[in-house]
Amino acid sequence: MSQINDWRYSEEKLKLRQDVYKILLAQFGSQIDIDGTPIYNMESITECCHDWVSQGNMRSDGIVKYYQAYYT
Repeated sequence: MSQINDWRYSEEKLKLRQDVYKILLAQFGSQIDIDGTPIYNMESITECCHDWVSQGNMRSDGIVKYYQAYYT
């Protein structure tokens, strides 16, 4: 199936993906360990966004708790 016909990449879902990405970056993206390394990596944030949208979620409510439960 091409991405053009894939419901996960509709305009609505791309907007949701952008929204949850912004939320996770604001919450976890700037946290730095004492040695200067990021506490949370970008791969886990990106993967979480993809999974959230791919599972059919329609809103961003709950994304922080979801990330904490499955990616931290």
